[in-house]
Amino acid sequence: MTHEELEEGSELWLDFKKLARAAACGEDILPVVAQDADSGEVLVVGYANRLALETTLKEGKATFWSTSRNELWIKGATSGDFLEIVQVLVNCEQNSILYRVRPVGEGACHTKGADGRARKSCYYRQIGADGRLESI
Repeated sequence: MTHEELEEGSELWLDFKKLARAAACGEDILPVVAQDADSGEVLVVGYANRLALETTLKEGKATFWSTSRNELWIKGATSGDFLEIVQVLVNCEQNSILYRVRPVGEGACHTKGADGRARKSCYYRQIGADGRLESI
């Protein structure tokens, strides 16, 4: 399967092994949800280690730990599509983080819509009753 088929296709290819690979990246990480502070829409889910959280708090921009590249990832550093931090919240068990953000730029997703612009959110398809993906 190609990246295009995964990101644009209608076949469902859920990656149930992602957490195992993330855990094997060699970093102590937590899941992070980035949510639009104004609309409440979930934009992206990633991971943060201590460095990513410290960078987020210092820079005021959503920062993650890329488990696939095993490096710090300041969202927007290459695309210009930053997520400015409004608030950083932690859950009751202190095992996940919520970044409440305001998007700056075209969108939060690395994929592009039919118009060639970054999608606002990484959640741009729904699973239909037949198990196929449908754009929303």
